[in-house]
Amino acid sequence: MASHTDPSYGFVIDNRSCIGCHACTVACKTEHSDPVGINKTWVQYLEKGVHPRAERAFHVLRCNHCADAPCVEICPTASLSVRKDAIVDFDPGRCIGCKACMQACPYDAIDIHPETGTATKCNYCSHRVDAGREPACAVVCPTGAIVTGDLADPESRIARLVAGEPTMVRKPEKGTRPKIHYIEGHVEALDPLASQRPQRTLWGQRQEDGTDDAENPVTYERGAPTRTYDIQQRHALSWGWKVSAYLWTKSIAAGALMVPALLWPFERRSLIDGALDIAWPLALFFMAVTGVLLVADLKRPERFLWVLLRPQWSSWLVRGAYGITLYNGVLVAGWWLGESSSTFLGALLLLAGGVLGTFVAAYSGWLFGQAKGRDMWQSALSPLHLGLQAVVAGAAALWLLNPGDLEDLKGLLLFSLILETPFVLLDVHGRHSTEAARRAAHSILEGRRAPIYWVGVLGLGKLIPLLWITFLDTGSGMAVIPALLALLGIALWEHLWVEAPQRLPLA
Repeated sequence: MASHTDPSYGFVIDNRSCIGCHACTVACKTEHSDPVGINKTWVQYLEKGVHPRAERAFHVLRCNHCADAPCVEICPTASLSVRKDAIVDFDPGRCIGCKACMQACPYDAIDIHPETGTATKCNYCSHRVDAGREPACAVVCPTGAIVTGDLADPESRIARLVAGEPTMVRKPEKGTRPKIHYIEGHVEALDPLASQRPQRTLWGQRQEDGTDDAENPVTYERGAPTRTYDIQQRHALSWGWKVSAYLWTKSIAAGALMVPALLWPFERRSLIDGALDIAWPLALFFMAVTGVLLVADLKRPERFLWVLLRPQWSSWLVRGAYGITLYNGVLVAGWWLGESSSTFLGALLLLAGGVLGTFVAAYSGWLFGQAKGRDMWQSALSPLHLGLQAVVAGAAALWLLNPGDLEDLKGLLLFSLILETPFVLLDVHGRHSTEAARRAAHSILEGRRAPIYWVGVLGLGKLIPLLWITFLDTGSGMAVIPALLALLGIALWEHLWVEAPQRLPLA
């Protein structure tokens, strides 16, 4: 806990003085030798109104050096940290390139460096601060629009400005307590969902950047707030198909042990042991695939062990990694020993696998909840949903691999599908507390992803398996159809759930 004597460095951007000259952007790139495509500081142009009452405003955007920085909390290796002077600093030597910080940042202020494969962001020119100098952007600003200093010192110029002038910050609802204050800022510039961004502007044609402006219900109107100049939004789909695939494979791996563990209190020993014969190797295989996907998604895959060796314990990436490691240990022991569930050791391994499997399935819900930049991921029900999803996946996979001896699993598959389906419906059709979450859900319901949701997730993945198991014959190998469809539904849902929130711009 910082004392009252500790500084708290921040920025004031005085939009009354900013002329949009980009000197701050150039100085930042020069100071840090950043390559093309890396913009730690950039200037956005906002225009609104119609002549003769037209208005143009300039907004300097960058890392907000939040007092409650979500990027620091989610970083698994403490490559991001808060200094004693409240600067959110970055150590590329510890970064594994997991991109979790990019998802946690509500301001789209973190890049992946194309040469090092590590994250990079504004660090308040901490090397200059340590030498008693101002950040480079403030030094070069020709109008003095960028004011830096100690917000905790009531006698400092920056503190007097914040105290004496009406200011605003970006996305205060996120609870990050950002330390960039804007004088005469415009909400239409600071909230990207409040303005439109046409395909063609005075500056040329905008390149495709992966965001869904066509699905963003902002209608282009003459005189409406419009971002006429901006850098390309870089971070759509920082987590792509490898992440959605890992959620699917992890569900199967976790569910394979959760299913027989759930049956254990009912003393169906023959069914449990029959399931275990398949569950141990099945879970091991899909955990191996999960590990490959997780490592492959890193920008610095050779550093993947640092999650275990250099842990930052507030991150659910770290907690999940240790849970996965323990679960793999139980899987190896169970497969190697081959103990019946009737023995003490067999029962112990089964129950340990069930408990750890539940954690392995659920932890991603808490991890995605730490990604404050993506609102649809913030549901407190996500861990429970992922746990139920794992039961569906485990029951479907086990029944699929041995439909004759494990036909009784169809009842568990039916029951878990009935319990899990409302969570999918709630994520999409339920009440959303933010505009970003509402628009992400809208893109699933009515946008170009709608066929995948209505036909793939609900139709093929939920409704047909439910009806098939309830009313149709599942003997003679016909279990393959409802089981495969249930697994397909999970895969398609994870694709939608991971992708849709990332298609909305953060800046």
